[in-house]
Amino acid sequence: MRYHTEKPELYSTMYGETYICDHPVYNRCTLYKIGDKGLAVIQQRFNPANKQTWWGAIDPWLTDQLYLHPKFKAFFDERAGECVDGLYPTVSIRQIMWALKMKPLQRQRWETLFDRRAV
Repeated sequence: MRYHTEKPELYSTMYGETYICDHPVYNRCTLYKIGDKGLAVIQQRFNPANKQTWWGAIDPWLTDQLYLHPKFKAFFDERAGECVDGLYPTVSIRQIMWALKMKPLQRQRWETLFDRRAV
């Protein structure tokens, strides 16, 4: 049995869109919108050449897995909000995967975590 989520060979990316904004933590995210409400989801990246990390949009193979999860709508209704100054409420990929009780991505040594609910 796998403990971590692994990239499937075949996947689709019908839900979620890449959203470019001027947030203090990131400038790209994956945005899920239903009506006027939206929820931004971010994932941390790493450049081994200069050991730099940054936050950006999530992997495309995860977009539909999140959106089609049975508990996604309840999580979205609780955490999503309307756009304020071009920004939507934000969660990290780990926060949403734990909340939905999905198997998490394998944690890397270089990852940082948000210890608060809101990003």
